[in-house]
Amino acid sequence: MARARASRSWRAAETHLARVDDRWRDRLDRIGPCKLEPMTDHFGTLVRSIISQQISTQAARTIEARLRAITGDPCTAAQLLLLPADQLRSAGLSRAKAEYVQNLAEAVSSGRLCLASVAHRTDAELIEILTEVKGIGRWTAEMFLIFSLNRPDVLPVGDLGVRAGIQAHFELGKVPTPGECHRLTEPWRPYRSVASWYLWRDADLRSGAVSTSGK
Repeated sequence: MARARASRSWRAAETHLARVDDRWRDRLDRIGPCKLEPMTDHFGTLVRSIISQQISTQAARTIEARLRAITGDPCTAAQLLLLPADQLRSAGLSRAKAEYVQNLAEAVSSGRLCLASVAHRTDAELIEILTEVKGIGRWTAEMFLIFSLNRPDVLPVGDLGVRAGIQAHFELGKVPTPGECHRLTEPWRPYRSVASWYLWRDADLRSGAVSTSGK
């Protein structure tokens, strides 16, 4: 993915989390600075998020690499529209996901979805606009907000990893509901995107996974 040239500092977010909840201090010390940086390849980020739906991070990386070997890097809407569904499926996409990435490519190519104007939209507006494309649900839209645009206060409660991280953080007996997640993390505002990144990264480190994508 193409990244912005300047590395973004999330020091204010890290300071805030440690100040409102002492349980953050150990995690921040172990993991170090948040490495979320804006991604300028908005289309590629959305394709990647669709690929990542309901599969492991490693499986998603493998499929994305196969797809980029076919389309080149960066992957563009025009390139995807030229590919037959069978070729997309040969990269590892399911029948449904092959349809979804082509729906996205058509929406971008036709101008129905203007990714050049996303910076001027609120989080709620972007979620509404993106989810009008078949195959993009709220989780995919939130991943775009966090990883492509670095919107600071997105809490993706549809992500089981985030909910499991919140469960571990608060030492709960069961995975909290979405409503409970919002209530418990209210003090983390306005930096719940950063908190989510740390929960994901913490899970990666505990499992021995190596993250190269920011998640």
